[in-house]
Amino acid sequence: MTHWFHRNPLKATAPVPFNYYGVVTGPAASKICSDLRSSRARLLELFTDLNCNPQMMKNAADSYFSLLQGFINSLDESTQESKLRYIQNFKWTDTLQGQVPSITEDEAKEVHRSLKVAAGIFKHLKESHIPKLITPAEKGRDLEARLIEAYIIQCQAEAQEVTIARAIELKHAPVLIAALAYETANFYQKADHALSSLEPAYSAKWRKYLHLKMCFYTAYAYCYHGQTLLASDKCGEAIRSLQEAEKFYAKAEALCKEYGETKGPGPTVKPSGHLFFRKLGNLVKNTLEKCQRENGFIYFQKVPTEAPQLELKAVYGLVEPVPFEFPPTSVHWTPETLAAFDLTQRPKDDSAKPKPEEVVKPVKEPDIKPQKDTGCYIS
Repeated sequence: MTHWFHRNPLKATAPVPFNYYGVVTGPAASKICSDLRSSRARLLELFTDLNCNPQMMKNAADSYFSLLQGFINSLDESTQESKLRYIQNFKWTDTLQGQVPSITEDEAKEVHRSLKVAAGIFKHLKESHIPKLITPAEKGRDLEARLIEAYIIQCQAEAQEVTIARAIELKHAPVLIAALAYETANFYQKADHALSSLEPAYSAKWRKYLHLKMCFYTAYAYCYHGQTLLASDKCGEAIRSLQEAEKFYAKAEALCKEYGETKGPGPTVKPSGHLFFRKLGNLVKNTLEKCQRENGFIYFQKVPTEAPQLELKAVYGLVEPVPFEFPPTSVHWTPETLAAFDLTQRPKDDSAKPKPEEVVKPVKEPDIKPQKDTGCYIS
């Protein structure tokens, strides 16, 4: 099955040994550092483990971040930062400038939930942690506002794609499917707009993906809106709506080709080769032909020159980010543990000497072979 969602490369991170010679003065502090090393290593291993599931990832992340909390926040739950807040620098690659399959109902729910949780994590970072950075994020870097906003919206849009696939499978009313598709197209348009002022050399591929998905779901919206109009005996308007669906589907097809030819970060997915994509083309064609036949035999209505305005508002199925909070600080963090870190013994940083730029090796992502495309059904 060909892949459906575009993904930028996984962020790689430089090793962090958590060795603070001289600063660590007792066994409690030494254990914290040891546990941080092992829990971080475990978390990073899971990023490329094909057998990892969301619960395994959550448990590993909670284990690591509960330990890391002692380096971030005061133990007395005040608004003060930990005295260790700036003891460790972290380094990552940058996704842009550095180095829907056929699924069961349970899997669909897991994908849907995971995307909402991801949106919540990005939103939490944007609102609660990125503003506290000592050095503001550089333009076009992962923590910069435009990229974070694009990630939030894309997660919401892709989660709604699962909702749409489910609604189609269950044969929900066309008016509901049209509204969901319209809202999803708007999400993709907003995500694209968030990236519009970035350097094209870095963002072009990502933006092509967002633009093609916007056109694809606009075509879906016009297609199902046309079915709604036909059911209301507005055959002329239905034909015009289907013609607009045909136009946006053709745009999506062209953008699929452009996306495949555009160089940029991330693997190239093949939406146009996916059955879910191809089925829409047949649906638009068949529905338009049906409307034209019925208009020629029954309705004899004039086809408007202007496409109908899609003023659709989905009542159900809209996706909101799941609120995210870091896990509580590990019980291993006590006042005695914190006192065992003596910052006065920290080696002085000789900033006068230039330091070589550290190279972070890219993450070797698992090679997931395309399987036979059986469509985007949810059973």
